[in-house]
Amino acid sequence: MRSLLPAPGSPLRNGPFLQLLVYRLSSILSYQVVAVTVGWHVYEITRNPFSLGLIGLAEVIPYFCTAPFAGYLVDNVHRRKLGALACALLAVTPLLLVAITLGWLPTSGVGAIYAAILLTGSVRSFLGPVYNALFARVLPRQQYAHGAGFGSVVFQAGLVVGPALGGALTGFAGKHVAYATAVGFALVAMVAVRLLRVTEPPPPPKQPVLRSIAEGARFVWGHQILLAALALDMFAVLLGGAVALLPAFIKDILHAGPEALGILRAAPALGSICVATWLARKPLERNAGRILLYAVAGFGLCNIGFGLSTSLWLSAAFLLFSGACDGVSVVVRSTILQLATPDAMRGRVSSINGIFIGSSNELGAFYAGSMARLLGLVPAVVLGGCVTMGVAAVTALRAPRLRRLDLRELQ
Repeated sequence: MRSLLPAPGSPLRNGPFLQLLVYRLSSILSYQVVAVTVGWHVYEITRNPFSLGLIGLAEVIPYFCTAPFAGYLVDNVHRRKLGALACALLAVTPLLLVAITLGWLPTSGVGAIYAAILLTGSVRSFLGPVYNALFARVLPRQQYAHGAGFGSVVFQAGLVVGPALGGALTGFAGKHVAYATAVGFALVAMVAVRLLRVTEPPPPPKQPVLRSIAEGARFVWGHQILLAALALDMFAVLLGGAVALLPAFIKDILHAGPEALGILRAAPALGSICVATWLARKPLERNAGRILLYAVAGFGLCNIGFGLSTSLWLSAAFLLFSGACDGVSVVVRSTILQLATPDAMRGRVSSINGIFIGSSNELGAFYAGSMARLLGLVPAVVLGGCVTMGVAAVTALRAPRLRRLDLRELQ
């Protein structure tokens, strides 16, 4: 029993850190329940895989437009109040989708659904920077690597529970119940971040908004290890967008229902949780860069296997292992981000990270939908996996500092 308790110096004994994890988990559950439900909702109406890609496009456009300014605001205003406001707005999208599903709004087709998703894209650009900025306020620097591991566990847990819950609620209770549940999670996140006890940093020197944003971009561009890690993860997610096509795979290849959608959406995150839990206890230090490159190549290989599978449980297994590979990438990248970023620009650097990583999920969904329309479902996924492996190989050759990275160099 004693081994199951957190160690004396563990971040899990830090009350504000646990409260911050509640904020992160609840906000992720909210938009993940919406994501899995709205994918089923749209494909049910259109029966067109390209329409699934348009969901990602509807979210990424406002994300791109808002993210640079979100980072500036996180660095310059009250972070907890900003996070609470973002969570309140996060609840608006599922409220609108409840109204659309129940026929309270006079709409037809999927245009109104895409319009509701636009708001989620803007709001999500604040969630990550707020979390990363507060992370550095509630933990001492020597606990960053452990904290990044636990943060990744919570993040991936949201990616497991959210899709599974969304699929189950959609299949057994209806889309309106799933959307209403997402509203509740957003409100929990709002309360958690607003009541968080943590000191706010002193206000930075005043400077023009665009100059401040450019300062954060120059920092990332000039940091070879951070830039290479972000670019590697971005291309892997962009090209490995198999998850966006799951409704089409389930209906047309695996011949299953929305419950299977929840299982397959949850499988990658379950693999990530297993890896992140291990790395939270045993953080990577030596050979972290080389392990990161192998993990991205493995991610691409698993996507190829998923694309060729015609069995539900074999597909779930490939997605599980792809999530394990992605879990390594997430923890290593998060640790690099926290260790390499000065406190005064955490919001701006985190927003750039979001543009690299967060938006690539939605762009990856659009890319996957477009390629599926041009090539077919299976060739699109297999091609994406092959190119992902190629990206890992090119990065290993062109970014030697990342390949030789020892995380102790950044501490």
